[in-house]
Amino acid sequence: MVPVIASEALERAHVQGAEDKSVNWAGAFATCGGRAAVQSSVIVYEIEPGGHLGWHTDATEESQYIIAGTGELRMEDGTQQVRPGSVFVLPANVRHDLANTGHETLRAVAFFAAAMFTQTFDEVMLPPNTHVLGTPNRGG
Repeated sequence: MVPVIASEALERAHVQGAEDKSVNWAGAFATCGGRAAVQSSVIVYEIEPGGHLGWHTDATEESQYIIAGTGELRMEDGTQQVRPGSVFVLPANVRHDLANTGHETLRAVAFFAAAMFTQTFDEVMLPPNTHVLGTPNRGG
């Protein structure tokens, strides 16, 4: 039977920039290789008003769906506004950021085209005090 995951019940990890405190969000892996998926990964996450993910690159293609809130997708070649219902695809290794520019929590789902991957942030992320985050199974 295919597992149905109650994403709202998943415990979120709070992540913040070591220096830039506006890098501030919370997220959870709903699936990844070995956890309800074989060839993909899914993250559910939230950004409070005024916060953003932080500039980073992902080692695999990423698709996102905005559930609630409004924001600004920032890329090196410009910005685009996002709102509930927005869908976008980010190629692997393209530097980007997503900021909450609204007055309510921005809620989104990110779908990754790999069962295991890493994200490399410009800013040191706390926890775990590193530039590199990724799927729980990336250590092997």
